[in-house]
Amino acid sequence: MGPVAINSLMCLALAQTPVPRDIDLPLPIGDWQLKFLLVVLFLVHILFVNLMVGGSILAVVFELVGLNRSKYDSLAKRIAETITVNKSLAVVLGVGPLLCINLVYTIHFYSANALTGYAWISIVPLVIVAFLLTYLHKYTWDKWRGPYKNLHVIVGGAAAFLFLCVPLIFLANINLMLFPAKWVEVEGFFSSLRVGNVFPRYFHFLAASLAITGLFLAGWFGRRSYPGGSHLADFTGGELRGLFYRVAFYVTLAQLVFGPLLLFTLPYEGVNGLLFAAILPGVAVALVLLYFLRREIRAERKRLGPAYLGICLLFTLTVVAMATGRHVYRESSLAKHKTMIEDETARFRSIEFAAHMRIDAGYGAGEMLGGALTGEKVFRNCAACHAVNRVLAAPSLVEVSSIYRDNPEGIVNWAKAPGKKRPEFAPMPSFAHLGDDQLRLVAEYILKTGETARIPPD
Repeated sequence: MGPVAINSLMCLALAQTPVPRDIDLPLPIGDWQLKFLLVVLFLVHILFVNLMVGGSILAVVFELVGLNRSKYDSLAKRIAETITVNKSLAVVLGVGPLLCINLVYTIHFYSANALTGYAWISIVPLVIVAFLLTYLHKYTWDKWRGPYKNLHVIVGGAAAFLFLCVPLIFLANINLMLFPAKWVEVEGFFSSLRVGNVFPRYFHFLAASLAITGLFLAGWFGRRSYPGGSHLADFTGGELRGLFYRVAFYVTLAQLVFGPLLLFTLPYEGVNGLLFAAILPGVAVALVLLYFLRREIRAERKRLGPAYLGICLLFTLTVVAMATGRHVYRESSLAKHKTMIEDETARFRSIEFAAHMRIDAGYGAGEMLGGALTGEKVFRNCAACHAVNRVLAAPSLVEVSSIYRDNPEGIVNWAKAPGKKRPEFAPMPSFAHLGDDQLRLVAEYILKTGETARIPPD
């Protein structure tokens, strides 16, 4: 049996019978704080991923245009100079959200990792090669001219292609973790692309990368301190500002198509009213953003106007709204499966505790005894804490029988969902895993044995 088949069987078992958390340790901080950090740290990380991806695309596009119009080759070179800085920041700032998602969505994240297999592992070598190609592209710009220029364009294109591959792998993995019921259908990375709506999410990401990069470059080349005369003598400040404002405007306008496509292709499992409450304000802000971008494009300015910071703020509010919606969808999609994991964890802990009780009472950890199942045999799960007429780690059977006289169902219900009534005793674990039939047998045994011990012999 191949590794893909093994992974599929493993994840089928996990999806149908969720395993408990294998390390029963508390989280370093609260669950909601981790989720808040995940959203915030991911936004900071994805900003520089957007700038890296968008910059690599625009650098190649303008270099191709520059083959016939040399001033665009100079512009492409200046864009390429920003990529290496942004990619370093993207990598460093990716550590935080990766740690958070490992802690909050451990089972789901690592199951998706296993199913996407070689593609997920290949992210590291792909990123390394992309970085090396980016540096090669940057530092050979003035050397590889003439007959080598086409090779230089190919190097830049290869780096951009790899930068496009990495987010696709990551999106497929993150998307896959949201749908445990689909894990059995996955046989590697390419089959994972059929789960959920990977490609609409990917197109939305690419559009966001180009829009944010356009806004960033409008600010980068349009700032007063930029030495445009010495670096980009063939462009005026107004030309650069207008060019990149147009990139930001038209790509954001395209999001009015990609956004609804993403929303309406979401699997229904995670769609709820809270999702719409999170993203609709972002859509409204985006419309205001388009208005201001259009107004700035028409304004005849050599440098950035006072509206630039406001436009950046509107972009930020839109992105925050969309990120919040993404988190709401993730939580909603995984809510049922996470509850199953919690129930299975509680069941596993109860079985573990009962095994220790049997061992402490001198019985085996859980061997099956011959003959018909009786209340006395089932009571061996309880014997380490409950004695007939003396207190061990819990009330005696005499006391329990007096509390639940003629009420065996009361014992059954308590054993399935016990609470903590007395400070002198440790909380009783749930014995729901034994089932109602066995619990009724033991309840009747407790009532009968306790009643008998309470009545003195003649």
